[in-house]
Amino acid sequence: MKPVIIFLNILLPILYFGTLSVYFYDFMRGEKKFFNAKRVLIFITLFVHIIYLFLRTSEFSHPPITNVFEIFTVLAFAITFSYFVLELVTDIRGTGPFIIIISFIFQLISSLFIQEQVVVKEVLKNNLLGSHVISALLGYSGFTISAVYGFLYLTLYKDLKKNRFGLIFNRLPNLEVLERLSFYSAIIGFILLSIAIIIGIIWLPKAFPDFSYLDPKLIGSGLVWLLYGIGILSKLLSKWKGKKLVLLSITGFLLALLSTIASNFLAHSFHSFY
Repeated sequence: MKPVIIFLNILLPILYFGTLSVYFYDFMRGEKKFFNAKRVLIFITLFVHIIYLFLRTSEFSHPPITNVFEIFTVLAFAITFSYFVLELVTDIRGTGPFIIIISFIFQLISSLFIQEQVVVKEVLKNNLLGSHVISALLGYSGFTISAVYGFLYLTLYKDLKKNRFGLIFNRLPNLEVLERLSFYSAIIGFILLSIAIIIGIIWLPKAFPDFSYLDPKLIGSGLVWLLYGIGILSKLLSKWKGKKLVLLSITGFLLALLSTIASNFLAHSFHSFY
C-alpha cells in the first residue's frame, strides 16, 4: 500500500495545480467551454484526495494529524471540499481560483515534507481526537473561505470607489453576494469550531490530566471563537454589515493563522505531538 500512498502524494499537487489552472483560465477568459469541466476536475481531485487520506489512516493506524504537514493535507482537502459544497449550493463559480490556490499551496508543502510516522503516541489513535481535529480543521477552512470572500469584497469595493470596471468587476459577484458568502462561510466555520471545542472539553481531561487552560492553542482558539461569535451575533442583530463585517472576518482568520503558528512552532503546547 505504501507505493500507492507515495504515488498519490505526488499526484495530488499535480491535480490541484491542474484544477487551479482551469479555474484561473476560465476566470481570465470568461469562456463557457470549461464551465462544467472545472467542476468535474475538482470532484476528481477531492475523490483522489479522500482515498489518499483513507489509505494513510489505514496503513499507519492513525488519522493524518500527527504533524503539521499531515494537517496541511487535511486542511487542503477541507478547504476544497467546503468550497465545492458552497459552489454546488450557490452555483457561483467565479471565485474558485482564489480559494483553490490556498489548497494547492497547502498540499504542495505537505507533499514535499510529509513524514511517514508509523510509531506515534497512543493518544493520536483515539477516534474522538480524530473527530475533534477534523471538526476544527473544517471550521478553520470555513474561516479561510470567509476571509477570501472578504478580501474579494474589499478589492471590488476599492475598484468601485475608483470607478474601475475591469476584470474583477466583470467576473466577481456583486458586493452583496460576496458579503453573504463570507458571512455564510463564517457561520459554518463557527459551528464546526464550536463542535471541536465541545469535543475537546469532554475529551481533554481524560487524555491529558495535567493540561492547562492557559495553553496557547486553547487561548487562541477561544479568542477566534469569541471574535466570530461577536461578528455573527452583530450581523444577526443588524448592527454590523458590509465592510466592517468582512474586516472582522479577515481579522479572525489572521488571528487563527497566528494561533496555529504560535502553538505549533513557537510555544510549547500539548497540541504539539511531534
